[in-house]
Amino acid sequence: VCDIEVPERLSFSYEQLKCYHLVERCVHVPAREGSEEEILLVHSSEHLEVAKSTQTMNEEELKRVSRNYDAFFFHPNTYRCARLAVGATLQLVDAVMSGKVCNGMALVRPPGHHSQRNAANGFCLFNNVAIAAEYAKLKYGLQRILIVDWDVHHGQGTQYIFEEDPSVLYFSWHRYEHQEFWPSLKESDYDAVGLGKGKGFNINLPWNKVGMGNSDYLAAFFHVLLPMAFEFDPELVLVSSGYDSGIGDPEGQMSATPEVFAHLTHFLMQLANGKLCVILEGGYHLKSLSESVCMTVKTLLGDPVPEITGEMAPCLSAVESIQNVRAAHKPYWKWLMYEGNDSSLSSSESKMTNNDETVKVERFLELHMKNILFPVPPIKTATTDSKGSAHLLPVPVHLVKEMDKTEIKALVSGFYADLVKEDKTLLSLGSMLAILDKILKKEVCNGIAESPTAAVSVAVALRHSVRFGFQRVLCIFVGDMQIIPNTEDGKILMIHICEKERFTFVLNGFLLLLKDAEGNDFFSAVLGFILPVAYSYQPNLTVIAVGPNRSLGISEISLLFALLQGLAESRIFAVIEDTEINLMQSVAKALVGASTPHFGVYVPPTQEKANKIKILRDQFQQEWKMLQCSGKLSI
Repeated sequence: VCDIEVPERLSFSYEQLKCYHLVERCVHVPAREGSEEEILLVHSSEHLEVAKSTQTMNEEELKRVSRNYDAFFFHPNTYRCARLAVGATLQLVDAVMSGKVCNGMALVRPPGHHSQRNAANGFCLFNNVAIAAEYAKLKYGLQRILIVDWDVHHGQGTQYIFEEDPSVLYFSWHRYEHQEFWPSLKESDYDAVGLGKGKGFNINLPWNKVGMGNSDYLAAFFHVLLPMAFEFDPELVLVSSGYDSGIGDPEGQMSATPEVFAHLTHFLMQLANGKLCVILEGGYHLKSLSESVCMTVKTLLGDPVPEITGEMAPCLSAVESIQNVRAAHKPYWKWLMYEGNDSSLSSSESKMTNNDETVKVERFLELHMKNILFPVPPIKTATTDSKGSAHLLPVPVHLVKEMDKTEIKALVSGFYADLVKEDKTLLSLGSMLAILDKILKKEVCNGIAESPTAAVSVAVALRHSVRFGFQRVLCIFVGDMQIIPNTEDGKILMIHICEKERFTFVLNGFLLLLKDAEGNDFFSAVLGFILPVAYSYQPNLTVIAVGPNRSLGISEISLLFALLQGLAESRIFAVIEDTEINLMQSVAKALVGASTPHFGVYVPPTQEKANKIKILRDQFQQEWKMLQCSGKLSI
């Protein structure tokens, strides 16, 4: 009866994981059957008894029972498979919560997110992720769990289970088409925010057009999910990971390509001290599903994230949905308190439909994956030991030899004489250029260098990178430093996060000044401005310079490094003027992929600071389209 929810969904995905040599890099967690007690954490005993009774039914009886439910088809093995799906999910939660693994993925079927307390629904018998959340609360005493549901269908089962529960923040985006698309429920719209104590903890982002792509999904994360998630501060993140929201899927008809799931996974890894469990839900185009699974697992393993493809500009329909969600949730979230009146929008913009046949999508994905996948550099993070403090950095940091002094002098006199005026600067360049060259040659992913004059070192690094052939370099300055203007038209984008106004050169609109982005408005600055601008720009190298009198704390700087690793195939170069060893250690940990430090209680930005960031967004949103999901829109 059902020709899409098939066993090949798992076997194809597993074969593709083996093909990329990812299986051998993972810890294998044995599956087990979920117990009746565990299933009853969420489901009624009546539902369990009906499911149990199907094991001995003949075909006619199975058909009769199946007709009681919407889009559910029993088989004699369904009950056992569903128990294994529950048990495997709980095994993953145990492995992550006990510290045996950092994170993981459970490849299970049947899926679970449509299943309700007393009913099977939409291929789902038991709600694997909901059971996992209740189990984690009970066994580990967790008080805040985030569930992210990026399946293309609304997980109404999960919503119903937790809609009055403030300990679970549930986020779902889903194809909705103004209630025309299954499950066609009023309560799948943006104004269903939860009930009673759970108000504000249910976030529905309805897609009212098909063909949503990478930029639409990223915009939803920047302007809705991530600010809420950081404010909520979860202790565990569970993903209802349906890949029917990817390209080629017959159910979703969306346009997002597999690498977008690497980016989404990377962002979620910055929450809950990295405790992330990804549980398979839907996904019915076998090639699209299997490649997306691999992108997710590669990211969980800490591999560099591939560059995102496609135009970085969300469509008007996506912007409308995002603004409607923000307006609906404004009463419940501190980060939205001063975000202006994002009044509900409505538009009639049409969106391209992805009507590609399966074979065409397969051919496209074969070529696409070859284009975006790249050899992972053998070394993650490099530094030099010029100050003798490298032994204090995390173990995986690799030491490189400094550049020879004669070589530096020749380089400087040939290309950088106008920048380097002092001997102490000249000598410090040996360390910086040695690390940078390794990054530019793709021998290492990222690197960290100390410099007594970060501004000068960075000016040299930027010009050196452009000379090497890099066309788009993003440079972020943190702290009080005199930025040396670049003469590389359009090849360098600078963002300065500083405490006070100072004279700055603006070249072709490529220098943005972000004042006072510390503490309580750090998240609105980074998520609402820096990340959207950076993703709009799509750099092929990121340089971050940290100077004195910086307004950001160590944990904020570390998170900035971690979040920006989604760009430029994770090529990041850190130049740090401050010799404070704690800062060096923290940045190095972020670069090698350690989980980001805990932020503590969320404090909202002041109205004045929120307004400043909003003005900046309005000022630049025509040039950097990913900013267009917040503030005023010129529609």
